[in-house]
Amino acid sequence: MKKVLIPTKLDKVAKELLEANGQYKVVQEEKAELLALAQLHPDAHALIVRSEKVTPEIMDALPQLKAIVRAGSGFNTIDVKYARKKKVDVMTTPGANSNAVAEEVVALMLADARHLVEADPSCRRGEWEKSKFMGREVAGKTIGVVGLGYIGQLVAKRLAGFEMHMLGYDPVVSQERAQEIGVELVDLPTLFERSDYITLHIPENAETKGIVNATLLGKMKKGATLINCARAGVVNEADLRALKAEKQLRFLNDVFPKDEPGPKSVADIADIMVPHLGASTKEANRMAAKLAAQFLMEYDEKGMSSYVVNRDVPAGLNEAYVDLAYTLARLCRALIGTETKLKLVETSFYGQLKPFANWLLAPIVSALSNRVERAMDPKGALQFLQDMGVDYADRETDTHKGYDNSITVDLTGSVDANHLIHASVRGTVAENVLMVSRINDFDKLYIEPHGHIAGFIYRDRPGVLGQIGSALAKDNINIDDIRNPHDPKGENSIALVKVNKVIPEKLMAHIAREIQAKASFYIELKTR
Repeated sequence: MKKVLIPTKLDKVAKELLEANGQYKVVQEEKAELLALAQLHPDAHALIVRSEKVTPEIMDALPQLKAIVRAGSGFNTIDVKYARKKKVDVMTTPGANSNAVAEEVVALMLADARHLVEADPSCRRGEWEKSKFMGREVAGKTIGVVGLGYIGQLVAKRLAGFEMHMLGYDPVVSQERAQEIGVELVDLPTLFERSDYITLHIPENAETKGIVNATLLGKMKKGATLINCARAGVVNEADLRALKAEKQLRFLNDVFPKDEPGPKSVADIADIMVPHLGASTKEANRMAAKLAAQFLMEYDEKGMSSYVVNRDVPAGLNEAYVDLAYTLARLCRALIGTETKLKLVETSFYGQLKPFANWLLAPIVSALSNRVERAMDPKGALQFLQDMGVDYADRETDTHKGYDNSITVDLTGSVDANHLIHASVRGTVAENVLMVSRINDFDKLYIEPHGHIAGFIYRDRPGVLGQIGSALAKDNINIDDIRNPHDPKGENSIALVKVNKVIPEKLMAHIAREIQAKASFYIELKTR
């Protein structure tokens, strides 16, 4: 019998399903202190948790632990790196809470638009303040959905019945998928300028922390509403506080830095705030519990690991190739433009890498979206692309080309409804050092993809490198390395320049104009 600990208030269906299987003994204690429970049951095979913190100390107390299932999508409360070190797989149940959060967004919008929170106690006091609580209708208004993953797409579907005009921002979702759900894709500044309501559905990480700042908030319409049911850190609280009164903004909030009792720093600026109720429905709780039990049984019985988020590198695969797959995809993304809507991802794995093609998909998708972990199971990564309306093809490789142990990543995206853009990057690992060997038609580059890199594609002619170097020098930017091959016809060249620090956008634009570049890009590359 495998012992499973459930130290949380989770629907009993998880316990029922596991015990009905006949292979599990379940210990469920809703108010148990997790470390104390672990110490009482050191023979536990698995943990099923919600928001409980799973620390190294807890894992050390469970020497037979094989799996941790987070009944939900986020896993920031679990030390996944330490879990990997202990050979413990961490799984999530993505999508279980999506409808609950989407409906909460609608509930917050309507409650605020019709002043229901204030009107109820007023009416109970015997008051009759109809004019004071004059509301507004959401029909006909414009809503901007930031992040079109599981939840963002459901928000759009739920609000379709209100006849709202829907804008969306997501650098991965395809034009075709956006059209299916009735969303007009725009860039982030445009979304903030045009929307009456803005709802956030993005993760919090290094790229998104504080992304809703003074610049974007300053673009909002007077009287517009910001809804945050995502993560507290994506909104710059100080900037919102500074602009709220001037712009007469409404702020509806369900997320905080910590899920715990006590004063909340946004209390003075939140027009409605609730204690992280997004996933708190009976249906969501039951679905998360059901999926957690099913995933654990499939994991034990069939070895299925579709939503493991901390896989170990398989035997026979050098981890440097994981970094290579991730880095090539990031570079290719920079080539087609980070705002270009993806349509197709294609890969080629050569030599001894071919057997690991599925395994290497997740780091590639992770480079394209911060909603995917590079250690995710390939089925989860592929499902994400499908949900975003992006096609994927792993091509057959020609062993006679001599690209031993190389990876090629191609991306196709849509600039608009009528124009596609394509980019291709190939690389390999030499003496454990990542190398980019080709970008589009420019071959034999052999440059290490790390640090600050700028690329300029231009009509081949003398003097261009001097112009680039001179412009960088004026900004006190030093060139560390440079590659300058021609295309096969000798018509165009690429200047691939590694520099010692960030190149400002204005300088990149200035250089591109000066040399009449056909295309240009800048990216900071580092493994993670």
